[in-house]
Amino acid sequence: MKKITLAIGLYIGILTASAQSSQSTDSTNYQNRKLKVEEINFVSSYYHQNGNNSAVTGGIGTEKLTDFGNTIELRMSRWDKKARQHFFSFELGVDAYSSASSDKIDPGTISSASMTDKRIYPSLAWSINNPKKGTTFGIVGSYSTEYDYKSYGAGLNFTKTSKDNNREFGAKVTAFFDTWKVILPAELRTLPDGSFYGSGGEHDPFPVDYKPRNSFSSSFSLAQVINRRTQVLLTIDPAYQDGLLATKYQRVYFTDGTVKSEVLPDTRFKLPIGARLNYFAGNKVVVRTFYRYYQDNWGVKAHTFELETPIKMTPFLSVSPFYRYYTQTQADYFAPYMKHSLSDTYFTSDYDLSKFNSNMVGVGVRITPPHGVLGIQHWNSLELRYGHYERSNGLASDVLTLYAKFK
Repeated sequence: MKKITLAIGLYIGILTASAQSSQSTDSTNYQNRKLKVEEINFVSSYYHQNGNNSAVTGGIGTEKLTDFGNTIELRMSRWDKKARQHFFSFELGVDAYSSASSDKIDPGTISSASMTDKRIYPSLAWSINNPKKGTTFGIVGSYSTEYDYKSYGAGLNFTKTSKDNNREFGAKVTAFFDTWKVILPAELRTLPDGSFYGSGGEHDPFPVDYKPRNSFSSSFSLAQVINRRTQVLLTIDPAYQDGLLATKYQRVYFTDGTVKSEVLPDTRFKLPIGARLNYFAGNKVVVRTFYRYYQDNWGVKAHTFELETPIKMTPFLSVSPFYRYYTQTQADYFAPYMKHSLSDTYFTSDYDLSKFNSNMVGVGVRITPPHGVLGIQHWNSLELRYGHYERSNGLASDVLTLYAKFK
């Protein structure tokens, strides 16, 4: 099911020369036959939100939702005979959530099939780094499955670093091919010809439709080291979607009380342009800033500003307060509960497409003990991050995330 997700990390890295490239040929050849584990990363998060503008019930009603997610990544590498380093990674994620608004799709039942759900999303990636040429090329494949959709993804990425390692160009393209199970609100399942549309439940004998939704995105970036203290990154990330972009179990109420399923165009083009700046204010403080402008052909225009200031309290402990401000205009097809006209071609009461401002504040605490976390040598680092989010329309959420790295 569709749910709101919030990014709380403001991370930027500009790649430097691999230390492996300074090894002698003999030393590299000694290692290049072996596949070794580089690191294991584990992320666990808990997310909770509440509000009163549920799109399932036409822009009114509870938006209460909880999500518990876990992701583990195994990253390995080996060197080949041409002194190129290959990286292999496997990632597996599992999310489990409950949504009070999803239960309103079929309010006549004690609990609809979509009130609680889980998402499983494995992925595989391979990349090859050539230190002599300063290039990295990679491919990734992914799969995701949930109650009402399945998704297959593929991507390519390329980076080129300058000889002095002060500049890097990156390019990435990805594609996702999704199939939605088209679920309708309970009161809209009697069709004009008198037949019945299915609920999508496991034991429901009536059929439901399945529709495609394809997403294509690209990202182009240029990173530059200005001086010892300052780094910048410019990005442009065009994206295009086609297929069923409306969420058909979301109701829309019209001025005369008529109720219909959400209808939106079957294509959408998005154009985000961003800039990041890192400033190292001495040995203990880093100032990380980010700005992004966004617009699409649905009429949404948005601005995002982020600030994070990691502070090194000790050689092994850092604290990172962060803040994010976001504002957007209303989409052409949005109207609140009972404000749409029957003459409208497209209509939605999803407040994700309304005009709003939002603020998010939080803090991260990271430890990197010299002998490992809890004395476990290979437990390299542990980070705990908390963020609180508020929208001008009343939606509020909290997210707590735990990051653990083993090397």
